[in-house]
Amino acid sequence: MCGIVGLFLKKDELHPRLGDLLTTMLVTMTDRGPDSAGIAIYSNEEGGLKITLQSETPDEDFEGLGEALSEALGIQAALKQVDTHAVLTVPETARSEALAFLEERGLRVMGVGASMEIYKEVGLPVDVASRFGLRDMGGTHGIGHTRMATESAVTTLGAHPFSTADDQCLVHNGSLSNHNQMRRKLAKKGVLTKTENDTEVGAAYISSRIADGADLGEALEGTLEDLDGFFTFVTGTRNGFGVVRDPIACKPAVMAETDDYVAFASEYRAFADLPGIETARVWEPEPATVYFWER
Repeated sequence: MCGIVGLFLKKDELHPRLGDLLTTMLVTMTDRGPDSAGIAIYSNEEGGLKITLQSETPDEDFEGLGEALSEALGIQAALKQVDTHAVLTVPETARSEALAFLEERGLRVMGVGASMEIYKEVGLPVDVASRFGLRDMGGTHGIGHTRMATESAVTTLGAHPFSTADDQCLVHNGSLSNHNQMRRKLAKKGVLTKTENDTEVGAAYISSRIADGADLGEALEGTLEDLDGFFTFVTGTRNGFGVVRDPIACKPAVMAETDDYVAFASEYRAFADLPGIETARVWEPEPATVYFWER
């Protein structure tokens, strides 16, 4: 089942409202996925590399982490704890050393990028949103997911979005039949996945294609050739987001566009509280067709 939402804001004056608008959309999709929820939020703030972390014992693991990393690497690191997650900001030049330091401490890395932060947890979307204060977050665009687990356990790591490259992430409604085969192909290229979730394989496939020189549109088109099953993918990047549905398009999807924004949702009712939705161009994305918007 699952529910997907996405919102790309064209107007700067709407950026402070991103978290609020996207959270309302996410919560509206609760009955499509009450097991867990997650959101990736993008901002155009400059200031180093953001590493989003998650811990089962956050107060213990995050206490003094920024100071310890700064001292160990001789850099200036800043840490912002948000419930079970934390965003650690470090200089881009310290990427490898910082990630190795975090791996030694056994901390989970949810995502890395200059503009992306990922927050996801087990629980009802309204509760997850409240825990992270998602409504108060601003940004340029974001994607979200409410999960009804079918192919893997209800865990934080099994929740969406999945990120396998800088400032790239994916949410997915559907099921891939050849994800284990694709997992092995990606591993031979050095692209490793951390969970049994088929969506992570989709994310890794797209990021691998982009790393090989494809643009976002070409990478999404590749999913139609190389990934079997039924799926709706919404992928976020630093500059925007993209949508593709499989050739059968058995999973529901709808889009809306105004001069202020582009929105995606599994169902139209998620758009009900968006400003100006009554005059928006609303349509169902075509099967096997790539749509993407970038700033």
